[in-house]
Amino acid sequence: METIEIKLQNLTKVFQAKNKEETIAVNDLDITIPAGKLIGLLGPSGCGKSTTLYMISGLLKPTEGRIFFGDTDVTDVAPEKRGIGLVFQNYALYPHMTVKQNILFPLENLKMDKEKALERAQFYADLVGIGHLMARKPVQLSGGQQQRVAIARALVKEPRVLLLDEPLSNLDARLRLQTREEIKRIQKETGITTIFVTHDQEEAMSISDEIVLMQEGIQQQKGAPQDVYDKPANLFVAKFLGSPPINLFEGRIENEKIMVGKAQFGRAEGKKDQKVVIGVRPEGFNIVERSSLKVTVDFVETIGRDTTLIIQKPEGAVDPEVLKAQQEESDEMIDGIEEGSIEETAPEQKATFRAIVDADNRVKPGDVIKLSVKPHKMFLFNKDGELI
Repeated sequence: METIEIKLQNLTKVFQAKNKEETIAVNDLDITIPAGKLIGLLGPSGCGKSTTLYMISGLLKPTEGRIFFGDTDVTDVAPEKRGIGLVFQNYALYPHMTVKQNILFPLENLKMDKEKALERAQFYADLVGIGHLMARKPVQLSGGQQQRVAIARALVKEPRVLLLDEPLSNLDARLRLQTREEIKRIQKETGITTIFVTHDQEEAMSISDEIVLMQEGIQQQKGAPQDVYDKPANLFVAKFLGSPPINLFEGRIENEKIMVGKAQFGRAEGKKDQKVVIGVRPEGFNIVERSSLKVTVDFVETIGRDTTLIIQKPEGAVDPEVLKAQQEESDEMIDGIEEGSIEETAPEQKATFRAIVDADNRVKPGDVIKLSVKPHKMFLFNKDGELI
């Protein structure tokens, strides 16, 4: 298969309602998708990711901007002449046709030689793991098998670009995991430039070479999944990525100290005094003997070697989301911080935060512990949500 780079230059899509009210679905998107890579378009519902995919496919015409496949401007090229394979969320299989007939259908439209078409259909059916199911009809297949038929049908034309629009959302958890692994394998084997649209951060981070995170039609950040997680560009990115989500605290920088109430979270050398939102990943805490961040543990969840501590937040804490967790290896701790008690700040505060620690700590509900914060797991944002 030919591998090509995709360039989106100042791509904008505006929808106009009957009352003439305009909605900007995609706003001045300017990105390059490297040849042969799998890129995840990620974001909440309504962020413009599917609209972007449909403009790339040719199903939607941009209001402004250009789309290039390699050096070729395809903005005004018909969908069937762009060399794309498109896989929808709902599979879109023909129920009266067998698996073989569904996969062959695009080649029949191309009037390909029958023997060559059968050979190619069998090749791609085998590639996606359904070669033994060619005589079955869609109703006789599981959801995961139906999705593989849809992928084989998209690949059989040997397109230059593969576009996947929420392809796993109709599958149960186990099938989602299995199918995303298969999509990654198929993409690597074929080398086809692939764009994968999803609102599921775990899917995007596990399957993508790079992710493009969008909000309200605007690109927020682009990069390798772990880089975006470790170095979020703004508060939206920090909040959107992570399970459990990042802990957020309203705090301040005071004499180069990062403070929440009377507790010191760390140092901010060279940064001016100001109010900030402090983000700390759940795995960004260590239990220590000396710290001003003294807390009482409310609940404990232990899964394998990880223990999630659910702890009352200090006054001004924001975003009290709680979800289940994973742990990353512990790292260096902040030393030399002043004694004090976070509990003195606002004992009536009911919002919670989560700290993930090693299960060997044997922490129990009601225990009073001291925490330090790993510097590389903590982020500071100004009043506009920008990283500082």
